[in-house]
Amino acid sequence: MVELHLPVMVEEVLKYLIWDEEGTYIDCTLGDGGHAEAICRRLKGKGRLFGLDWDRQALERASKRLKLFENKVTLIQNSYTGIEDVLTEIGIDKVEGLLIDLGASTLQLMDPDRGFSMHGSGALDMRMDRNSSLTAREIVNDYSAEELTDIFFRYGEERWSRRIAGRIVSYREQQGPIKESDQLADIVKEAIPARFRRHGGHPARKVFQALRLAVNGELENIEGVLPIAVNALKPGGRLCVISYHSLEDRLIKRFYREQARGCICPPDRPCVCDIEAKLKVITGKAVMPSEEEVQSNSRARSARLRVAERKETV
Repeated sequence: MVELHLPVMVEEVLKYLIWDEEGTYIDCTLGDGGHAEAICRRLKGKGRLFGLDWDRQALERASKRLKLFENKVTLIQNSYTGIEDVLTEIGIDKVEGLLIDLGASTLQLMDPDRGFSMHGSGALDMRMDRNSSLTAREIVNDYSAEELTDIFFRYGEERWSRRIAGRIVSYREQQGPIKESDQLADIVKEAIPARFRRHGGHPARKVFQALRLAVNGELENIEGVLPIAVNALKPGGRLCVISYHSLEDRLIKRFYREQARGCICPPDRPCVCDIEAKLKVITGKAVMPSEEEVQSNSRARSARLRVAERKETV
């Protein structure tokens, strides 16, 4: 039996997301349905949940998990970037809340055929959507040293980006294409000076993160979906976003702050911009998992939850 992905901060999500137990909600990143199951248990009466995921295998697993709630939940194969299309499809204008969990499924990360993991051999793929065309193998073998350096630094904040990119290019020129995840992990490890490999987890961790973000356009997707999500909320509706590294968290924090600011005119002059704040930030600081949860689920350690509410005046 396949072990299901363990969702993070379930109680915190329920606390902030469900303000109307008979409302309509969207789990924009359904995964194995862990958050969705908890949401369904909380909903009453006319309460309804729509779950989105672009991975058909995830939808199949979630469908089995949520079988008891067939009258409350509808599963749809779509990316979280397709919220507008989904609302049109289901004939709903606005909802009471949206949840976006930006973490990749543990089952995806550990599946050797997906190539996400540095531990073990697997094809360099890293596509969350198997129908998309760009793969990690293509980036690693076809991109220039300059392009690789930019990806590793921008998406992985890797200080040794240039050395690693140079080693990759040298390897593929001398020994041929880099095809396997463990092959890439060894090349990255060799490129980093020995004294800097002893701390901070696997030496290739940041490079693998960078490749995953680049392959799936994750940061660009986040920037694109946040304003769409806000527009999908009713006044008083909640947007809950869980992120797992600083690049994502900074994007969300900055967006919430900008949308809560309103007028951008100088404070000593009358307002001429007519910009109104769309959001009220509910969590001034990111909500973090409890120590008890981290001990039982190490993946939760890096999770950060930020919540904002659609303002009534908009």
